[in-house]
Amino acid sequence: MTITAVKKSVTLGVGRSSDVPNVAPYRFQQGDFNLTILSDGYFSLPGTVFAPEASLVERADVVARLGFSNDTIRSRANIPVITIGDEVILVDVGAGQKYEPTEGLLAGNLAAQGIDPASVTRVLFTHGHPDHIWGTLTENGDLRFPNATYYMGATEWNFWMDPDFRTSMPTVLHDFALGAQRDLMAVKERMVMLQPGDEILSGIVALDTAGHTPGHLSFEVAGDEGLIITADAATSHVISFEHPSWRFGYDMLSDLAIKNRQTLLERAAAEKLKLLGYHWAYPGVGFAERKGTAFQFAPAH
Repeated sequence: MTITAVKKSVTLGVGRSSDVPNVAPYRFQQGDFNLTILSDGYFSLPGTVFAPEASLVERADVVARLGFSNDTIRSRANIPVITIGDEVILVDVGAGQKYEPTEGLLAGNLAAQGIDPASVTRVLFTHGHPDHIWGTLTENGDLRFPNATYYMGATEWNFWMDPDFRTSMPTVLHDFALGAQRDLMAVKERMVMLQPGDEILSGIVALDTAGHTPGHLSFEVAGDEGLIITADAATSHVISFEHPSWRFGYDMLSDLAIKNRQTLLERAAAEKLKLLGYHWAYPGVGFAERKGTAFQFAPAH
């Protein structure tokens, strides 16, 4: 397992910064599904995490094109709410108030849209990193979505729930594992284990995009041109598209992550599939278009 960078220190119980910029919801129809993209905020990362193998000039260029400077990138958290009939489905739940003070906007944004947490019927976890699952519990330790059924890849579950993680995982992942076990144990009785190819409900299928984590899943949503919710299979709408063979600093299995990222983008470009990226510039919805031997991102809006 290769990890070339570590996310910022875990900061349990921090309050959200009052100056975190929020964004309006983004809505679109996907076949029979209605999607609303809400934000959980962002966290700041050094450019070296996104492009550890790039030269100083290359990295400065992509950081500037992402709209930032000083080798710092603000990594957004774009969370889709999928509705169909009586179903209210979340794909990942953000970090809550437990990771970075610039995150934790999801709860307020759900409320602003009139979405009662008790109405959420399903929560799909792409993987077990803090910015994707640590919003599972409220600050009081209660389930934030008390009536939901939860879904996660079986490989991902087994990785994070390893009772011997202190010897099986690098030290840099120990706090992540503690947080994952805290949140996942709280929903153990409500958890459905997934394998790639499993259908969550008619029109939503789990895809194997392992590499960022050992059991990372993306989700394909049927309708129109098709949609893949990529999560962290492609972490930047600039770098991951234009340099898909570059390593990303937090990918645990770098070679597998690169292989699955390239396969994903190849398919998306060939089939003209719509893509939704968790950390891309809000709202993170667009297409992969061929550009030479790589790709470019074309926003859908």
